Amino acid sequence: MSTQFKTQLQRRMLLASVLILALPCAHAASHGTSVEVWKDPNCGCCKDWVAHLEKSGFKVKVNQTGNDVVRERLGMPRKLGSCHTAVVGGYVIEGHVPANDIKRLLKEKPAAIGLSVPGMPVGSPGMDGSIYAGRKDPYDVLLVSKDGSSRVYQGYR
Repeated sequence: MSTQFKTQLQRRMLLASVLILALPCAHAASHGTSVEVWKDPNCGCCKDWVAHLEKSGFKVKVNQTGNDVVRERLGMPRKLGSCHTAVVGGYVIEGHVPANDIKRLLKEKPAAIGLSVPGMPVGSPGMDGSIYAGRKDPYDVLLVSKDGSSRVYQGYR
């Protein structure tokens, strides 16, 4: 086998290996990042928030109970609670957090529990239906540290 042939063969094998390794990433990207949500089965705003995530490319699994138990188990402080709790990429998402902020969190990967939008501010995703007639109250998305403290991650005014 000539040296030139060996070099070409090695390059082709390397390219094939890269393509094979890239397939799972391409498959995952085309099917969205998985999010698991726990919510009250009767909550319409939670359902609207899930629809917001799905429109933004997330693949969402919904559990119709367990929000309070899951929030506590995952270490999200009760004072930062809302009507639904989710997990994505190892982070806890509490309340009506916009999809773009979740994507930013997953890209930046800070050392944190996750994100929270405490309460249910009108104008946040899921709390923006026609019943609110376009009203948008100011609110903050908080980055929650592992010690339970928080700081503003993104403000909406």
